[in-house]
Formats: sequence, C-alpha cells, structure tokens
Amino acid sequence: MPLYEHVMIARQDLSGTQAEGLVEHFGTVLKDNGGNVVETEYWGLKTMAYKINKNRKGHYAYFRTDAPSAAVQEMERLMRLHEDVMRVMTVKVEAHEEGPSAQMQKRDDRDRGDRGDRGDRGDRGDRGDRGDRGDRGDRGDRGDRR
Repeated sequence: MPLYEHVMIARQDLSGTQAEGLVEHFGTVLKDNGGNVVETEYWGLKTMAYKINKNRKGHYAYFRTDAPSAAVQEMERLMRLHEDVMRVMTVKVEAHEEGPSAQMQKRDDRDRGDRGDRGDRGDRGDRGDRGDRGDRGDRGDRGDRR
C-alpha cells in the first residue's frame, strides 16, 4: 500500500486532549477503510504565520499512514467537513523515516537548552575585555555643527 504523511491543524479553542482525540478519530476512519496508522505525533498549540478563520494559533498533529488512496481520500473529505479542523496537508512518500519527525527533534533540542554553534560568548574579538571599540582616531570638533 502507498505511504503517506499527514499534518492537521485544529482550532485553538480546543483542549490538547480534544485535539489528540481528533487524531484518534480520523485514524479510526482510516482503519475502517482498510488503512493503517503507523505513528502519530501531537505537536501542540503553535502560533501560525497568518490567521486562518480568525484563529492566530492552532493545534498541530502529524501522522504517518499506510493506506490505499480511497481510504486517504475519505479521511481527508471528513477532515475538511469537520468544523474543528482548519487545514489538512497530505504528502505521499516513498518510505517513512525512522524516529521522531523534524518538528519533534527541534522541540527536543529546545528542551535541552542546546544553543547551536554560538561558542563561548566571553570572547569578543579584538575589542578588549571592556567591550569598547578601541581608538577611533581624531574626530575633530563636533560641537560647532549647524
């Protein structure tokens, strides 16, 4: 069967458990039509780049499926009709990647406090230990400007 990845955005006024319940509900729809949900991830309440239906935030959920196209089409149709679902995106993939999605890996990095390749912030280059700009030369008399 073909492999798919889905991202769903639900309304911001739902609770986290209600949003996760939507994922379970649509997973059941997929299973009833001969598909299989391989993995689900709840990404949480996130701020969107622009408003959708007067909502500034949304509950993001991600799931990987192994299902026939008819089952995916039925699930998408029901998602688009559901009043709590704002957006759905489905992508057909050749193979599912192992481990957590890139979004969850990003969250894990943030939780550990990993700040990337900033290095030691104590070394400020040739400016000395005071952080001044060094000798800037003669600037002339600046008080006579008009």
